[in-house]
Amino acid sequence: MALQLNGVFQYPCAITPFGNRKKVYFQAQATPSRTQRIMEGIAVSGEVGGAGGAYSYSALKRLDQLWSKICSASEVVEEPQKVVSAVPGSFKVSEHVGNSEEMFDVIVCGGTLGIFIATALSSKGLRVGVVERSVLKGREQEWNISRKELLELVEVGVLTEDDIEEATAASFNPNRCGFEGKGDIWVQGILNLGVSPVKLVEIVKERFDSLGGVTFEGYSVSNISVYQDAAVLQLKEGKTLFSRLIIDAMGNFSPIVKQIRCGRKPDGMCLVVGTCCRGFKENSASDVIFSSASAKEAGQSLVQYFWEAFPAGSGPVDRTTYMFTYVDPQPGSPQLEELLEDYWDLMPKYQDVSLDDLEILRIIYGIFPTYRDSPLPAAYDRILQFGDASGIQSPVSFGGFGSLTRHLGRLTTGIYEALEGNFLDSKSLSMLNPYMPNLSSSWLFQRAMSAKKQSNVPPDFINELLFANFMSMQKLGDPVLRPFLQDVIQFGPLVKTLGLVMITRPQILPSIFKQVGIPVLLDWSGHFIMLGYYTFLSTLLDPAIRPLIGSFPAKMRYEWKRGLEAWQYGAGLDYKLSPSGTHETAKRSDPSKRIV
Repeated sequence: MALQLNGVFQYPCAITPFGNRKKVYFQAQATPSRTQRIMEGIAVSGEVGGAGGAYSYSALKRLDQLWSKICSASEVVEEPQKVVSAVPGSFKVSEHVGNSEEMFDVIVCGGTLGIFIATALSSKGLRVGVVERSVLKGREQEWNISRKELLELVEVGVLTEDDIEEATAASFNPNRCGFEGKGDIWVQGILNLGVSPVKLVEIVKERFDSLGGVTFEGYSVSNISVYQDAAVLQLKEGKTLFSRLIIDAMGNFSPIVKQIRCGRKPDGMCLVVGTCCRGFKENSASDVIFSSASAKEAGQSLVQYFWEAFPAGSGPVDRTTYMFTYVDPQPGSPQLEELLEDYWDLMPKYQDVSLDDLEILRIIYGIFPTYRDSPLPAAYDRILQFGDASGIQSPVSFGGFGSLTRHLGRLTTGIYEALEGNFLDSKSLSMLNPYMPNLSSSWLFQRAMSAKKQSNVPPDFINELLFANFMSMQKLGDPVLRPFLQDVIQFGPLVKTLGLVMITRPQILPSIFKQVGIPVLLDWSGHFIMLGYYTFLSTLLDPAIRPLIGSFPAKMRYEWKRGLEAWQYGAGLDYKLSPSGTHETAKRSDPSKRIV
């Protein structure tokens, strides 16, 4: 009989020296999984900070351990470390005053995405520093995004159009949406660029340096003391920095966010695994969202797998494929390594290739927590969450670069005006991360896309529901479909889509109630009503108020500007369909018939 202790099988063997029976143990390592064998056979280099920046098997196991801790039965994952403390009085009479070298207007903690807001604020003449715990460098794996979203960075002044061309590693069309053989919808210009994070972050960092920005690489946040007139940031390496405002861009697992949320378990989780491989002969189109099978068991849970696939910029036969699923963080949820074991079986069928014919360049994995009460309002004076740390991204997306581009202009202007008016209390800063009903409405879609054993719906229900919605949006045209594909929910398109689904597929309604549950539907109904209300306010009231704002006192002007932005962005009305996008959608049954 073999005993397993700490992953090692131990085999007892009886021997009889001098007539006495004793047990000795010969150790044999447990058979490595297919994932371990594959990952340990790939040379790993260039691991960086930020989501998706690690590729090694040891990093995978560490992330799985964190995921297991999140899935524990406790509602609190772990008691968070106290990072932020409010201290009465002025920092000038504190123990830190002797260490004061210079005062920054803004210090951004977390550089991979934080460098974008840092550069935008530097371009307005502010004194900005960036603290990054490792080297400030983008990951090797490309970010997939639409050109329209990148142009938002040009408008803010962070990039030029030439920079976009330089950083773009791949460009491809058309882009497919499909669900389990029910039919495909082909679009153009959706997530159709592969941008090199290495090059993009390098370009933005150079611009940041040229604007007088200061980068502290290899430094980690220890604690922050918030005084009446400044925030004092102490780094683990012994350095002390002083700033009027701290921007927390440390991502989903920011220690400050953990303290604010009291270590609370996320409400939902998106699990992602994938690879970038060489050897794909058919490699001109992409999949924005695709499902090739019904819900299946993984671990002790039922999961619905979805796919994304994009040509990679590293070579004409290189392709990135992601497999992702939405789960509740509960005991029995599948580990990332279990998802990868499924991936090795399912990806070749999905892409019609043999794994033996592919060279695996890198393996990608990540976990993306979501909370219902997002975006996260400022909990402390002089500290503001940004990017993934703020929860501003859609609960059905993984990775926050797209939402960053959408909100960067709004946040840059708002932060600058908050600093200019010294409106740095938590209430004023919270107006920069306001309630957004279109973001909260997205929770219904994540619930609908999460398979559950207890829901008592057919295994293909999720695919049937998504296909019905996408077909309805396709019939209604680009003004409905394109915003949704870029994680922007608008009241008018949503009403039209839901109405058409109810008319054309009434038989699906009982299963929707079973899948998402009455409490979730009631909660969503409130956000749906607020989405309509914000649309009304932004469409009709905003034009009447905006011309008057210039005459308001400074604090009132700041508050009304933030309120108008909340109406506009909360209703998704910041999204404008580009003129060239009005004829880019078509339904295809044959991928060879492409729009070019």
